[in-house]
Amino acid sequence: MGKAICFVLLLSFHIILSLFVVEICGNEQVRALHNLRRSKLRGGSEIDRSEFKVEEFVHDEDAIIVHPQEGLKEKDKIERLPGQPQVKFSQYGSYVTIDKVAGNAFYYYFVEAPQRSKQSLPLLLWLNGGPGCSSFAYGGLQEVGPFRVNSDGKTLYKNNYSWNNDANLLFLESPVGVGFSYSNRSSDYSTYGDKRTAEDNYLFLVNWLERFPEYKGREFYICGESYAGHYIPQLANTILEFNKKAGKTIINLKGILIGNAVLDDEADSKGTYDFLASHAIISDKAAYELKQKSCDIATVNRTSECVAAFIEYEKDTSSIDSYNIYAPVCKSTNLTAHPKKTSPVIDPCSESYVEAYVNRGDVQEALHANVTKLKYDWKPCSNVITKWVDTSSTVLPLITQFLNNSLRVWIFSGDIDGVVPVTSTKYSIDKLKLPIQTGWHPWFAYGEVGGYTEIYKGNLTFATVRGGAHQVPSNQPARALSLIKHFLKGTPLPETKTAP
Repeated sequence: MGKAICFVLLLSFHIILSLFVVEICGNEQVRALHNLRRSKLRGGSEIDRSEFKVEEFVHDEDAIIVHPQEGLKEKDKIERLPGQPQVKFSQYGSYVTIDKVAGNAFYYYFVEAPQRSKQSLPLLLWLNGGPGCSSFAYGGLQEVGPFRVNSDGKTLYKNNYSWNNDANLLFLESPVGVGFSYSNRSSDYSTYGDKRTAEDNYLFLVNWLERFPEYKGREFYICGESYAGHYIPQLANTILEFNKKAGKTIINLKGILIGNAVLDDEADSKGTYDFLASHAIISDKAAYELKQKSCDIATVNRTSECVAAFIEYEKDTSSIDSYNIYAPVCKSTNLTAHPKKTSPVIDPCSESYVEAYVNRGDVQEALHANVTKLKYDWKPCSNVITKWVDTSSTVLPLITQFLNNSLRVWIFSGDIDGVVPVTSTKYSIDKLKLPIQTGWHPWFAYGEVGGYTEIYKGNLTFATVRGGAHQVPSNQPARALSLIKHFLKGTPLPETKTAP
């Protein structure tokens, strides 16, 4: 009996240690989400996992402070980024003050649609997750923005599948400590979580709309991926609650679109283990053990079988890019003297090119960024946020609320993501217990199957993207573009090869 207890203790020590030292392949986003999950796994974790509620913030009369914005839009205009090709649209970038007392400011990058259509197209906010990852780094420069960074780290090339042909694109680095966003109050870097991020994102929006008043009343959509599965519903909920309190439309929110989204802890965990086992990455035995109650995320006294399964899980996934289980991993982060041949599919080392480019002095000057001369380099994911204080265990009640308020909700899933896989998303949607309106069927893009879709009563569409990784627009840009076009129009995804 004594030997058995000793064995469990040794294994427990091994797994706890391995959770913090194993090297995870892939980009910084996977590390950020992995670190949050590790924090939850720790015994005695102080992370608040209660349901997200915004009522106190909404009913605080002093919560919303709109700072003067006159003349700032013109100052924010970016004439040209270093190494940028010629374009026919306007772009802006700078800071929006959230809290003057704390010296708290969020950095944004905004790309309008081409001149001929910018006045008629909607406003779309793109959010990445982490938590703690930059929407400018990923959404802006690797996914849906107009440019991508060449392998020389000095020049840009056009993204032919940019979403700014269908919407005016706004990228936000949030919360403070992410990218160029900062606070002069050091305690802020350890007091953020879901709730405060939602509040500050709302404060950013109402101030930004004062700076760009032509977008007040414009149809507004929030899109993003990964841990933005929390950010997006929580911000949407905050918007709806303030509209309700005011008795008018302050922000004209029409819908949300989330990809490979962290929605529900239980469904996410079960779905991940089932996906990895069904794709021959972990064993069926390990998947079975990891799904047992003794392996629950809140359980401190785990069994030896559970601990062994965790060790196997870490070992089997540590040498692949779990965000794209079939992709090559980055072999070298070195820049090249001359740009490599470009491709619509993102280079696995692109994150390094982006980091090198954005840390150039001339680039930061053009972006109107880093004006306070931060003491640390710009990173795709923050290494200065020291603590995440709250993360609700599920956002599904918010999704139900949106459907009851006739908000358009689309959830999509790249089907080769092993971190927040399609199985997790399906399990989450199953929990909503919605009647099916249009049964499961393939959808088409450019004459091929783009994925599969199902529509539920209440205005919820679920779609897979065939061959899509965690960052679907990075490795399936054409299919992602087709998806956003139909989402913004509110039309079903095409059921035939010949449909547009």
